[in-house]
Amino acid sequence: MLEFKVTYFFDEQHYVRRFIHVESQRAAERLIQSERDQYISFTDSRGIYHELNTSNVRVVQISQYHRKT
Repeated sequence: MLEFKVTYFFDEQHYVRRFIHVESQRAAERLIQSERDQYISFTDSRGIYHELNTSNVRVVQISQYHRKT
């Protein structure tokens, strides 16, 4: 499994970030596309729970993430 960082931008200053584990970049893209225009929920890396209406997002950015150990 690969780890991807997904950032949801609402405007130039406000965003929410989550990390997902899927087998490829394409799988990450398909997941994000399948969640379009609906509510999703997740807990971020700090343990904060989020409920997000993806229809309010202006830009979604996906990038593979490499954690430093």
